[in-house]
Amino acid sequence: QVQLVESGGGSVQAGGSLRLSCAASTHAYRLYYWGWFRQDPGKQREGGACIRSIGTANYVDSVKGRFTISQDNTNNTLYLQMNNQAPDDTAMYFCALAPGNGRDACSLARPYYSSWGQGTQVTVSS
Repeated sequence: QVQLVESGGGSVQAGGSLRLSCAASTHAYRLYYWGWFRQDPGKQREGGACIRSIGTANYVDSVKGRFTISQDNTNNTLYLQMNNQAPDDTAMYFCALAPGNGRDACSLARPYYSSWGQGTQVTVSS
């Protein structure tokens, strides 16, 4: 089973930027979807951004225009560039991976994904 490892979390002041990375241990699928999710303690894990292996991305409204999801298919790595961060962005961030079909848009729904990383903490102070 593919292993996912996130990195790049940390503390930043409001208005600042962080870049998260997620490295996959292997190229598990020919077609696939990546996702970035975040979770506050005691709350549901929610999707923030996703991208298809062929490149089309989707974002939740709260991060549109501030976050950018991208991928390096050669190195099996997913990125999340987070700009103009706000205290509401404070959460544990998780990357996820699912096999795809090359037709459907990527999903921001948690049950869609079969592989998950352990998470990296992002804290934004005001």
